[in-house]
Amino acid sequence: MSSLLTPDVCVVGGGSAGLVVAAGAAQLGLEVVLVERALMGGDCLNFGCVPSKALIAAARAAQAQRSGAAFGIAPVEPAIDFGKVMDHVAGVIAAIAPNDSVERFEKLGVRVLPEEARFVGRTELQAGPHRIRSKRIVLATGSRPALPPVPGLTDVPHFTNETIFANRVLPAHLVVLGGGPIGLEMAQAFRRLGSKVTVLEAATCLAKDDPELAAIVVARLRGEGIALHERTRATRVERTAGGIAAVLDSGARIEGSHLLVATGRTPAIDGLGLDQAGIVHDRRGITVDDSLRTSNRNVWAIGDCNGRYAFTHMAGHEASLFIRGALFRAPAKLDPAIVPWATYTDPELAQVGLNERDARARHGDRIKVLRWNFAENDRAQTERETDGLLKVVTDGRGRILGAGIAGPQAGELIQSWCLALSARLRISTLAGFVPPYPTLGETAKRAAGSYYAGTLFGPRTRGLVRFLARLPVW
Repeated sequence: MSSLLTPDVCVVGGGSAGLVVAAGAAQLGLEVVLVERALMGGDCLNFGCVPSKALIAAARAAQAQRSGAAFGIAPVEPAIDFGKVMDHVAGVIAAIAPNDSVERFEKLGVRVLPEEARFVGRTELQAGPHRIRSKRIVLATGSRPALPPVPGLTDVPHFTNETIFANRVLPAHLVVLGGGPIGLEMAQAFRRLGSKVTVLEAATCLAKDDPELAAIVVARLRGEGIALHERTRATRVERTAGGIAAVLDSGARIEGSHLLVATGRTPAIDGLGLDQAGIVHDRRGITVDDSLRTSNRNVWAIGDCNGRYAFTHMAGHEASLFIRGALFRAPAKLDPAIVPWATYTDPELAQVGLNERDARARHGDRIKVLRWNFAENDRAQTERETDGLLKVVTDGRGRILGAGIAGPQAGELIQSWCLALSARLRISTLAGFVPPYPTLGETAKRAAGSYYAGTLFGPRTRGLVRFLARLPVW
């Protein structure tokens, strides 16, 4: 029998964005229904951030055994039990899963429906036997892997990020389609765990990042033995006796044991019946304004499904904006100037705000680019992690426009710059704080301080100091 539910808030999707909204609204005393047709925790917990970082951690441990010579420690080739590596990955997921579980959310007062939802009116959804009517509907359905139109791909066994973490056989030769963050993170992890790896990228690797910083990462990956083919397209893929083969636009043929497709993601909005609710959308996602509201004033779209920023942290941030704007009726708009992202290769690559290329396109020659090499940082020297660069872009008055880091712990180090942009701090604030010594975080102060080097040690200042030195001691 069909039942009618009339919650204060209905959330479709139990990933990062949807769970933040559901938990927040329920704890504020509202009646909440959450509809999730698959796994609670969404892509991040089950197929994305969590398993990939767990695999990367295992690969880093393996690489450490090969990299001791500089410290006077004899390097050894690690003995890798790939099945146990994947047990580690599954164990990490299991440890975090209770935070996202049905049981936890039901204890918070959320009614969780394991159904597929679709609109049947502007403010009504059908979810299995349940009709849901709500004045506030939040779509948080995430995204799924985008498969490129490569002939033969649908006929050849292949992994995506949604299937590779269920694999328990170490690929002898992993061929990766796509040189973006997912493709390169997995390429390096599998290489360090013992696979031969080839990456095919139609454009340039890490094309959305600052080229100067991306080059540092690409050089390291090549140095570890990963075959990176940029500006190379697979014109078709084929099944072979030993696995798969990719035929390239050059006519060359690359054979491997396994294939990973990492060519981007597409919003998961099929089957929602968006037209029934008058919600504007296209292949890029659901159209929203800066408050994340759709063309239907009763419906919001947050996270990957709106096609703006496919990052878990942005999904959570957009959820908080919904709570602030729709529930508290306070000003809440998405600010693109504060969006960070990170790629967890080794070295890591992180960015917040504008990079040099985008800053020049927007501000012309009025920008100032500050650089600080990790080789000039004492802690990086002690760790033998000197391949790295911090870049900061400011305008002519010292207003920070963006920062990018390629280097060890870049995802951690970028956070001071995230704060600076969020709080609209000027470069003088970063130049004036006192970091402990020796730390990688000193790079922030050094780079910021270099903004003033030309003025501080210029002829006018030197002349002033010489004059003052001739006066009686003050």
